[in-house]
Amino acid sequence: MTKFELFIANRYLRARRKEAVISIITLISVLGVAAGVMALVIALAVTNGFRNTLQRNLLGAMAHINVMEKHPLNGIEDWRQMADKLRKVPHVIAVSPALYTPVFLTGAGTQSHAAVLKGIEVDAELGISEMLRHLQAGSVAELRSSTRLLPGIILGKSLVEDTGMVINSRITAVLPEGGELTPFGMTPAFRPFHVAGIFSSGFFEVDDNWVFTSIGAAQKALGLGDVINQMELKVDNLDAAPVIAKDVEKAVGEKYTTTTWQERNKQLLSALTMERVVTIIVIGLIELVAALNIFITLVMMVMEKYRDIAVLMSMGARHAQIRRIFMLQGVLIGVAGSAIGLVLGYAISYFANKYRLIPLQESVYSMSFVPFESRWTDGIWIAALAILVSFIATIYPARNATRIAPAEVLRYE
Repeated sequence: MTKFELFIANRYLRARRKEAVISIITLISVLGVAAGVMALVIALAVTNGFRNTLQRNLLGAMAHINVMEKHPLNGIEDWRQMADKLRKVPHVIAVSPALYTPVFLTGAGTQSHAAVLKGIEVDAELGISEMLRHLQAGSVAELRSSTRLLPGIILGKSLVEDTGMVINSRITAVLPEGGELTPFGMTPAFRPFHVAGIFSSGFFEVDDNWVFTSIGAAQKALGLGDVINQMELKVDNLDAAPVIAKDVEKAVGEKYTTTTWQERNKQLLSALTMERVVTIIVIGLIELVAALNIFITLVMMVMEKYRDIAVLMSMGARHAQIRRIFMLQGVLIGVAGSAIGLVLGYAISYFANKYRLIPLQESVYSMSFVPFESRWTDGIWIAALAILVSFIATIYPARNATRIAPAEVLRYE
């Protein structure tokens, strides 16, 4: 490659006034490449933003690995010994016991609401959960308090908004299986609590349906002894959770099974992956349209430059040099369009995320705005793909340019 081919290619792209049609099509080709690159950068930023935000919110609210009985009977009684075993499993960095049960919350002057009550050992849970470390109101320390007449309970932000249950108010938890056994079945139990705090995970399903209390309070409310129904683990490598889960199962024995955060959110993660693939395919069609414009531009350029090509060939220009001239035109269009598209795509993504320009209904999307998270690695392969498509569009016109017979073209000049 020499400066000669680059000089001629650049000169041809800046068409003279009588070749304004070629100049317009060239501009449209550049804008087409730019639009495709910009759209793909923005679309992938949205996809990455949704996936990463949902993953952060989910993992801030739930464990990486859950251990439970294969056939639940009376709960896990030897959970303290199990916790010691689990802490020795490689890559497990935190272990927390949990007691889950469905409840129905009521309170004076408030709306009733169904929820999932999670009994926790406070210090252990703080090693698993991010959201309880930074409450919107109140303090998780109140769950440890033994001086209050009523045990404390921490509610989600959305549940508070739906019901009107405020901090320090008294509410009642109705537990379907916490009462006495009668000939007609188990009667519900009514257990009073005081609202000790309000948390926000950023994930609507959690904020609207989960409530926390101490594990002792949950056991007492259910009329149980010192038992739990799940053991929750945090690991040092999220992607390796399925492999670590197998080691956990070996450590706890055949009586227990595990689920990972990927399994519990399989449908959501699969939908986000499919959305990314479809986005790339659909927006990639814009690049094909831009490639067609480049193809048309170069075909017209070859037809317009027959005489110039013939003169160059008669002066000793080789066929390979002629091909490179027209290939360089396509590559230059691709490079210019990619540069414009990348700048616009990353700029729009940055400001849209910073100023939260697109609001969302939190109850539907589990977040209040559309997150844009651009990755510089995406820009590299997007630009490379755009330039490659632009280059492929030049192959036929470039080969066609070398088929000109200089003697025939110049005979009547």
